[in-house]
Amino acid sequence: MSDPEITLYRLQACPFCERVVRTLDEHGLDYRSRFVEPMHSDRDVVRRLTGKRTVPAIVDESTGVTMSESANIVDYLDRTYGEGS
Repeated sequence: MSDPEITLYRLQACPFCERVVRTLDEHGLDYRSRFVEPMHSDRDVVRRLTGKRTVPAIVDESTGVTMSESANIVDYLDRTYGEGS
């Protein structure tokens, strides 16, 4: 079995992150979770990927998309992997 092509950078108990998790699950997408540092100033891995330190953030290797902000991510997942896509 190969590694999932979507990586989700998230925090524990983050409602915005959980919104993205629900959408990934609804579309039946495999993904890997990477839990990041709770201190905003320590989230350098996320900043290197997206230019911001905010979570959630995803990297979708199958499409080359990297983005943050839960609403944008949910919209992207729905458009890319939803019914009729």
